[in-house]
Amino acid sequence: MIKVFTGIVEEIGRITSVTRRNIVIATSDALQGIELGGSMAVNGVCLTITNFNAKSFSVDIMTETLMRTNLGLLRVGDRVNLERPLALGGRLGGHLVQGHVDDTARVASVSWDGEAMLIRLEASPRVMRYIVNKGFIAVDGVSLTVVTKNSGSFQVSIVDYTQKHTTLGSRQVGDMVNMEIDIIAKYVEQLSQTHNTGITTDFLREHGFLVG
Repeated sequence: MIKVFTGIVEEIGRITSVTRRNIVIATSDALQGIELGGSMAVNGVCLTITNFNAKSFSVDIMTETLMRTNLGLLRVGDRVNLERPLALGGRLGGHLVQGHVDDTARVASVSWDGEAMLIRLEASPRVMRYIVNKGFIAVDGVSLTVVTKNSGSFQVSIVDYTQKHTTLGSRQVGDMVNMEIDIIAKYVEQLSQTHNTGITTDFLREHGFLVG
């Protein structure tokens, strides 16, 4: 079964144990309804639950995950964003997120506009080509809208609620964050490269992914 997320963080968990192959995370609300072999998005990374009790759960991590995400930087005591998969018929409050991190980005600057926290992120060219002004981006599993962009970086605005209920409110210059670009951008790129994908502009427009 395909697992999808919304980018709306349910709870902040805390790392209680970490090795190169396994992470144990203490939490409470996010434990409701979980099962062995089920999924959990940890900082936006879809991981399989290998064990759990009344206060925590554990997940295994692969070498590929360590290379592509910031999970290899985690230490005991660190906080992480948690989200359970979207239930069938559930409300989509953010945007469709797969939990498949495309790359990491570096926090280049943090500034303020009133109560809004503005974070500028430096990303690689292979990711920047998919990022558009006012488009969707998942940062450490949080669904956000791109405020501005240039050739090598983009900026997101973190409202007060998100600052308090995710780890983004404590991010500082130099921190590395996980990024997952909008899946529709990948489909559109593939459509432009081949005429044999099964996805057409009429299909995307009919289903609300393109306007006009």
